[in-house]
Amino acid sequence: MAVLEHLEPKSVFSFFEQICAIPHGSGNTKAISDYLVRFAEARALEHYQDALNNVIIIKEAAPGYESAEPVILQGHMDMVCEKAPDCTKDMASEGLDLAVEGDTVYARGTTLGGDDGIAVAMALAVLDDPDLPHPRIEAVFTVDEETGMDGAFGIDVSPLKAKRLINIDSEAEGIFTVSCAGGCRANCVIPVTRAPFSGAALRVDVEGLAGGHSGTEIDKGRANADKLLGRVLLTCANRLPLRIISVSGGLKDNAIPTAACATLIAGDEAALRDVCAQMDKTLKEEFCVTDPGVAVRVSAAEAAAPMDEASTRRVLCLLTCVPNGIQTMSADIKGLVQTSLNLGILTTQPDSVSASFSVRSSVESQKKMLLERLACLTEQLGGSVSTHGDYPGWAYRQESPLRDLLTAVYTDQYGHPPVIEAIHAGLECGLFSGKIPGLDCISIGPDLTDIHTFREKLHVASTARTWALVTEALKRMK
Repeated sequence: MAVLEHLEPKSVFSFFEQICAIPHGSGNTKAISDYLVRFAEARALEHYQDALNNVIIIKEAAPGYESAEPVILQGHMDMVCEKAPDCTKDMASEGLDLAVEGDTVYARGTTLGGDDGIAVAMALAVLDDPDLPHPRIEAVFTVDEETGMDGAFGIDVSPLKAKRLINIDSEAEGIFTVSCAGGCRANCVIPVTRAPFSGAALRVDVEGLAGGHSGTEIDKGRANADKLLGRVLLTCANRLPLRIISVSGGLKDNAIPTAACATLIAGDEAALRDVCAQMDKTLKEEFCVTDPGVAVRVSAAEAAAPMDEASTRRVLCLLTCVPNGIQTMSADIKGLVQTSLNLGILTTQPDSVSASFSVRSSVESQKKMLLERLACLTEQLGGSVSTHGDYPGWAYRQESPLRDLLTAVYTDQYGHPPVIEAIHAGLECGLFSGKIPGLDCISIGPDLTDIHTFREKLHVASTARTWALVTEALKRMK
């Protein structure tokens, strides 16, 4: 029996459950892309699939809507794959284990992928309904949004006729997003040299943090496990001789790391354990509100060739001195983060340490300056910085008939107007606006909480209301 079959709207949750049964993490989208193609073929709908696995499905206007302007329904098919520490699921090959708790849907032990599987499910439900009034629907499903918007960068929009786009990739019902920051990925690599050192081989873990999306939750004050690891290690290094073997933490540039670890050789095991116990207490006090589960743990590790003293110091300098988190708040829009970065992935190779960042800003010059700061520090440490996935911001339109229409529908349905806002997270609307001159965009979505973490939940009643908003808007596009 389907887990979600009793939920309304039935068609939306049915497609969502089908999507969740298919592994579709970023970079692993061929199966979900082929599923969308089979969906289109089964309904004899015009469709396109490119080499990147992007899919476009077109459904002509319903009777009476032939002269109406077409509309794009857009979302991305990839998801962030995060797991609880004790979860053994292989998210590259296994579907999700869905469950319902009260008014929410979640996946046991993993992210749910409501970001952005709910957009895919709603678009499929629109395409599948023979009785729904609507103009020409151009459903656009992109890939690898979570790792740099690669699908939106590479998609060919020539099959599209629409000049208005509804992006269903926001996570707060009643908030219409009309502008977003631009961003890019930056990877800092510093060289390391290894040399023998005598002592105890130990592992230091910083774990139990809340994590979250580095765009929408960067302002929550949540700790970054990679940065806390650097702080713990520096405190230890100031008390006793040690050499780092490896450091690691985080899985995605745009997810705040919930755990990080280091293996090292300690010249004084008792002193290191004492320092870590003190840091455990200190961090619990500092982050009792935002990250109450934070913990510093020490355990035995397998000995391996450690870095020399100079390399150890370079790694400690990188982790403690590199900027992270909010850098500037907007002076124009109260409460809006203007510029930030997130140290999302920390890895160690035999001859180097890499730190990958998601850099965001609604001011292009500040984004460039932040990249220059990363390069300046990294170069002083003998390393280099590379960037990729640079995407533009999405500028606010003073006049937006699409925004006006959805605002009117929302106000009629809810009895009050929606909140219109800009966000710090990146959205694909900026890329589509650059590809389609004059495009009128808006981003909406149902309530999703704790996205990009294994605590992610999709709210059922909110999904139903958002579905009603979308379908009524389509009906009024005649």
